Amino acid sequence: MPQGLNEVLEEWKCLEEEYQHSQEAHRMYLQKLDEISKLQNSCSSSISRQRKKLVEISHLMNTCSKGLTEEDAKTMEKIKEKIKTRPNVFFEMEAFLPKKNGLYLSLVLGNINATLFSKQSKFAYKDEYEKFKLCLTIILLLFSCICYFFVSYRFLDAILNFLLVWYYCTLTIRESILITNGSRIKGWWVFHHYISAFLSGVMLTWPDGNLYQIFRNQFLAYSLYQSFVQCLQCYYQSGCLYRLRALGERHNMDLTVEGFQSWMWKGLTFLLPFLFFGHFWQLFNGVSLFRMAQLPECKEWQVMMCGLCFLILFMGNFFTTVAVVRQKFKNKISFLIEHSVNLTQRGEAKSIMAETEAESTTHTQPMMDEEEPLFSNLDLFLFSLIAGLFIYWFMSRKKPEPIPEFKKLDTPVPTTRETSFIEKMKKMGKNIIVFYGSQTGTAEEFANRLSKDAQRYGMKGMAADPEEYDMGELSRLSEIENSLAIFCMATYGEGDPTDNAQDFYDWLQENDGEDLSGLNYTVFALGNKTYEHYNAMGKYVDKRLEELGAKCIFDLGLGDDDGNLEEDFVSWREQFWPAVCEHFGVEALGDESSIRQYELKEYPDINMNKVYTGEIGRLKSFETQKPPYDSKNPFLAPVTINRKLNKGGSRHLMHLELDITGSKIRYESGDHVAVFPTNDSALVNKLGQILGVDLDMVISLNNLDEESNKKHPFPCPTTYRTALTHYLDITHPPRTNVLYELAQYASDAKDQENMRKMASSSPEGKALYHSWVLDASRNILAILEDMPSLRPPIDHLCELLPRLQARYYSIASSSKVHPNSIHICAVVVEYETKIGRISKGVATNWLKNKLVTDNGHKSTVPMYIRKSQFRLPFKATNPVIMIGPGTGIAPFMGFIQERGWLKEQGKEVGATVLYFGCRHKNDDYLYQEELEEAEKNEVLTKLNVAFSRDQEHKVYVQHLLKNNKEEVWKLIHTENAHIYICGDARNMAKDVQTAFYEIAEELGGMTRTQATDYIKKLMTKGRYSQDVWS
Repeated sequence: MPQGLNEVLEEWKCLEEEYQHSQEAHRMYLQKLDEISKLQNSCSSSISRQRKKLVEISHLMNTCSKGLTEEDAKTMEKIKEKIKTRPNVFFEMEAFLPKKNGLYLSLVLGNINATLFSKQSKFAYKDEYEKFKLCLTIILLLFSCICYFFVSYRFLDAILNFLLVWYYCTLTIRESILITNGSRIKGWWVFHHYISAFLSGVMLTWPDGNLYQIFRNQFLAYSLYQSFVQCLQCYYQSGCLYRLRALGERHNMDLTVEGFQSWMWKGLTFLLPFLFFGHFWQLFNGVSLFRMAQLPECKEWQVMMCGLCFLILFMGNFFTTVAVVRQKFKNKISFLIEHSVNLTQRGEAKSIMAETEAESTTHTQPMMDEEEPLFSNLDLFLFSLIAGLFIYWFMSRKKPEPIPEFKKLDTPVPTTRETSFIEKMKKMGKNIIVFYGSQTGTAEEFANRLSKDAQRYGMKGMAADPEEYDMGELSRLSEIENSLAIFCMATYGEGDPTDNAQDFYDWLQENDGEDLSGLNYTVFALGNKTYEHYNAMGKYVDKRLEELGAKCIFDLGLGDDDGNLEEDFVSWREQFWPAVCEHFGVEALGDESSIRQYELKEYPDINMNKVYTGEIGRLKSFETQKPPYDSKNPFLAPVTINRKLNKGGSRHLMHLELDITGSKIRYESGDHVAVFPTNDSALVNKLGQILGVDLDMVISLNNLDEESNKKHPFPCPTTYRTALTHYLDITHPPRTNVLYELAQYASDAKDQENMRKMASSSPEGKALYHSWVLDASRNILAILEDMPSLRPPIDHLCELLPRLQARYYSIASSSKVHPNSIHICAVVVEYETKIGRISKGVATNWLKNKLVTDNGHKSTVPMYIRKSQFRLPFKATNPVIMIGPGTGIAPFMGFIQERGWLKEQGKEVGATVLYFGCRHKNDDYLYQEELEEAEKNEVLTKLNVAFSRDQEHKVYVQHLLKNNKEEVWKLIHTENAHIYICGDARNMAKDVQTAFYEIAEELGGMTRTQATDYIKKLMTKGRYSQDVWS
C-alpha cells in the first residue's frame, strides 16, 4: 500500500473519532439545554409562587398582629424583615432567567429574547455600552465644536442632528436590554433619552431660514456644553462607581448615566454646578424658542415643538436632580442623628469610632466622613453664583416696549389678529376688497386708491394684505351682495410673487379642487417690460382664478414701470369703474370731493419716550436692538469703510463696508442688502418753511375707519420733521392722485384747473403731467415752489405722500471671507433736470455722507438681508461666466472671493471668467487692483474688460463676448458653465442676451428660434441667472 494512502487512512480514522466525540458532546449539550429550560421554567414558576405566597402571608400577618406575646411579636418582626429582603433576591435571580421583552423591545426586536445568561456576558455588554456612550459623546463634542467655531453649512448641521437622533435611539434600545438583564436604571434617566431623540429629530427637520440661523449657534453651544459635561460625568462617576463595587456596596450592573445619581457620595463640588447650569440652559432654550414662536414671521412648527421639548427636559432633569440631592441630604441628617445618639449612649471615644465605622460600612447609601459636609464652601459659592445670575437675568431683562396708547386716539390692539376677511367685510359693511402683492409699496398705494374710489360709486372698499388673511375664504365672497375682489399684483425678480403674496401664490398652485364660481374679480398687474417675465404674477393670478371658476368682470390691466406706470393705472381705472357700475347696476354719486382717510391729532405736551423718531416697527428699536432683523426690524450696522472707487471723472462711485458683528445676520454671495435712507434735511426744512408749520410738533394721523388693520400711514405718534425725514418720499415726482387731492388747496383757479387736468385720463392731461411733472423731475417741493398759490395743510400732504422705501444693493462680498461685514458698491445719483434744478438720489447721497465717524460717533445704516436666487453653482467644479459692467460688478466681487476661498480650502474649482465694462480705464475701472490680483493668483481664469470710451468706437461687454465666442460656447455647451448677468436691464442685459443668441446660432448651428429656446432652457435649469435693474 502506498505510503501516502496510509497517511490518509490514519487522518480519516482520527477525524472519525473526533466526529463521534462531537456528536456525543452535542447530544449532551441538547440534553443540558433541555434540562436548563426545565430548570428556568421551574425557577420562574417557583419565584411567581413565592411572590404570591408572600403577599398572602403579609396579609395574614396584618390581620393577626394584635394580641401577640412579646416572643411572638419578635418572631413576626423577623419574618417581616426577611420578606423585605426577598424582592431584591428575586430580582437577582430573575436577572439570569429568560424574561419577556417589554413593549418597546418587542416593537424593535420582535420576539428575540434579549436576556444574557452569564455574568461575563452581562458585564461585557454593560462595559461595551459605557464605551459606546463615551466614544459617541466625544465624537458629538468634536462635531459640535467644528460646526460652532469653524463651518456654517446646513447639511453639516443636519449630519450632527442625525448623529444625535441615532445616538439617543441607540441608547434607548441598549438601556432596555440592560434593564432586562438586571440593571436598575429606571424612571426619568431612561425617559429623557426618548425626549432627546425626539428633539434631535425635530431639529433635523427644521428648514434653513432666518429663525433657524438665529437659534443655530445657541443650540450648538448647548450641545457642545452637554457633551463636555457628559464626558466629565463619565470620567468621575465611573471612578466612583468602580470603588463602590469593589467595596460590595453597589450592584455590578449599575451604570454611569446622565444626572446626579443616588449612589454618588462625593462629587457635589465638582459636578452639581455643571448639571444645574445645563438644566437652566435648557430652560433658557425653551424660553427663547417660545418667544421666537410669537414672532409674526414664525411659520415653522419646529420652533414651538423644540421649545416644548426643552421645557420638559428642564423640568425632568431639574426636579429629579433636586429630589436626589434632597434624599441624600435627608439620609445625611438621619445618619448624623443616629450617630449623635450612639455618642451619647456609649461615652467612649474608641468604641464610638468603631461603631461609626461599622455603621458607615453597612449603610445602604455610602456617606461622606463626619468632618466632610454635604455642601462645601465651593458648592455654596457656585450655587449662589448660578442662582444670582439667573435671578439677575430674569429681573433685568427688558420687557417688550408697549405701543403707546392715548385716550381718544387709538383703539386697543386685539390680542389675536382676525384672519377672516369675510367676517370683517360683513362687520364693516364692505363689499369690495382690494388685495395687493407689493414689494416697494406701489401696488399697496394703488390698492388704497381703488378702495377709496369705491365710495364715489356708493360702495365700500377695503385694501388687504393677502399675507394677513385666509385666502381660502375667496369662495365665500358670494355671501356678500354685489361683492368684488380686486387684485393689484406686482411681479418681483424673475417672475416671482412678492414676499407678502407668496402664500397666496402657493395656495393658488396647490388647490386644484377649489370652486370659485361665485367670485367676481379683476386684476391689475404691475411689472417692467425690460424683464424677461413681464407681469408674470398678475397674469398668473388672472389665469388661475378663471381656471378655478371665478368670473372676471373687467380685462386684466398691465402696468409698465419702464414706461409710465401711473398713466397705465389711471387709464385702466378710468375704464374699470364704469364697467363695475354696469355689472352691478349702480351709478356714480358724482361726488368728486376729496375723501380723507386719516384725521389729525396734535400733542403739544407728550412724553417724548413714546414718540417715534425714525423706527420702522417697534418703538425704541434703534436703542435696544433685538434679532431677528428684517424689513420691520432693521439692524443698525456701523460703517467701517466708505471710500471712493473711481480715480477720475465727474461721477462718484463708492465702496462701503457695514459691520454686522454680533447681529446673528447671515448672508450668502448674491444676496441683497436693503438699507433705509433718510431725506435731505435741507429739503425737509424748505417744506416746513413754505407751508409755515412747526416741524417739531408731535402729531398722529389716525384712520377714520376704526376697524382697519392699518391704523396710521406711518409710525405714530411722531413729529412732522421725522415723518418727512424718515417715513415719506418727498423726492419722487408725485402721482396724479396726489395732484388731484391737492388741487382744492390752490387759490389760483388756473393752477387748480391744471392740477385736475394732469390727474385726468385725457390726452391733454397725460401730456401735461408727463412734461410738467415727469420730464421736469418735479418733486413735491418743486411743485410747491413753482405754484405759489398751492399751500395745502401739511397733515393732508403727509397722508397723500407715499412711504419712503428701502433701497436694495447687491452685496459685494462673500460671507466665507467676510462673515461679519457686508460690502456695498454704488454710484451716487446726481444730475441737473430740464428746468435747471439739481436732483439727487436719496439713498446714494445719504450713503455718500455716511462717514466712518461723525462728530465722534459711529455712523450707522439701518439694514436687513433679502435672500436671492442669484447663487454660485452647487458644484464648485462648474465653470462660471460673469458679466457685470459698472456697479454690476458688485455680486461678482463676492463670487470671486468665494471661489478664491474654495481654492484655499483645497477644493477643485472650475473656470471663473469675468466680463467687466467701464467708460475709461484711468477713471472708473472699479476694483482694478483686486481683479488683477485675482487673475494673477488664478482665482480668475480670465479677466475681460471693455473700456467703452477709450477709443473712437464704443466697445461694450457684448462685443467682448462675441470676440471670445469659441471659448464662451465651449464653456456653455461642453463644460456646463453657469452664466450670470448683473446691471442695466433696459439695454445691457438685452444686448448680452442677443450676443448669446448669435453665438448659439453661429457655433451651435441653430436658427434664432432654436437659439432662443436654448437660452430659455438654460434659464429654466438655473444656468442663466440675472440680477438686473432699470
